[in-house]
Amino acid sequence: MPNSGGRIVLLPGDGIGPEVTAEARLMLELLAPDVVLDERLIGAAAIRAAGSPLPDETRDACLAAVAVLKGPVGDPEFDGAEVRPEQGLLGLRAALDTYANLRPAVADGVDVLIVRELVGGLYFGASGVRDDGTVFDTCEYHPDQVARVARRAFALARTRRGALTSIDKANVLETSRMWRRVVNEIAPEFPDVSVEHMLVDNAAMQLATTPEQFDVIVTENMFGDILTDEASVLAGSMGLLPSASLGDELNEAGCRVGLYEPIHGSAPDIAGRDEANPLAAILSAAMLLEHSLGMRSEAEAIERAVEAVVHEGYRTRDLGGGAGTQVVGCKAMGRLVRERIESVES
Repeated sequence: MPNSGGRIVLLPGDGIGPEVTAEARLMLELLAPDVVLDERLIGAAAIRAAGSPLPDETRDACLAAVAVLKGPVGDPEFDGAEVRPEQGLLGLRAALDTYANLRPAVADGVDVLIVRELVGGLYFGASGVRDDGTVFDTCEYHPDQVARVARRAFALARTRRGALTSIDKANVLETSRMWRRVVNEIAPEFPDVSVEHMLVDNAAMQLATTPEQFDVIVTENMFGDILTDEASVLAGSMGLLPSASLGDELNEAGCRVGLYEPIHGSAPDIAGRDEANPLAAILSAAMLLEHSLGMRSEAEAIERAVEAVVHEGYRTRDLGGGAGTQVVGCKAMGRLVRERIESVES
């Protein structure tokens, strides 16, 4: 087994974040008992406690960790405020330089991996308000930013079905024309991977109607944000979709430093009611085990257990009920997955 030691920072976040992250924590304690789990504040909870959505102590702890597992951030209290919880997440991504965001969407007959560039584009470009009231946000990319995420997507496609779809808006945007050019320049390095370019509006339609055609998708930050939320419909709920954000730096286990998190929001309306779906957070922990600790067999154990529990008819509220199903709470769903793993291991 690869070295499962080291320190993992847990960032529970806001709303349902502490609830779903608690279940992911129990999973890590079960399968990687040698890791040290260090809990820190981010988002609205950090603003209230320290006046910043990403306190220096949190950032420094994350920079020194082998991996970070984060819950969702966001709180209506800070809607429209100058300092917002989401700024903590953007700051953390930039500090860790976790530029490649991997978001799998798996359902019957569909297995799509979306690779989203995470530290460039509109979310990180210049923005502001001019004297005349005009508001602007700037989409900026350097060719090197495109090249590194494209290479990561090509390499991932090589381990899957060997097909890469690059999504852009090259008929309108200069950044997209550069994006397409750089992808084409890198393609010869991966002769075993086929490449297709698709405009984002067409891609959105194709993902909704014939998702089985896609293997690996690579795209820029905002397009990736939108398309991965659309892809959540394929799995049935955002509560089922994990994500891994990886950089190039290697940790003490010899694996990629990564930031792992469910793609769903903080859902403050159901916080504290034991109704949240912990499966995306638990599957994010599985991605952490695989990519940052090299523990692929343990990650697969989680994936198989989640699939089995859902197949047996257990559902959290977001997944709906119906004949042959049983609706359970957040804690019960986490316990069912752990019990399934323990029953297989015993």
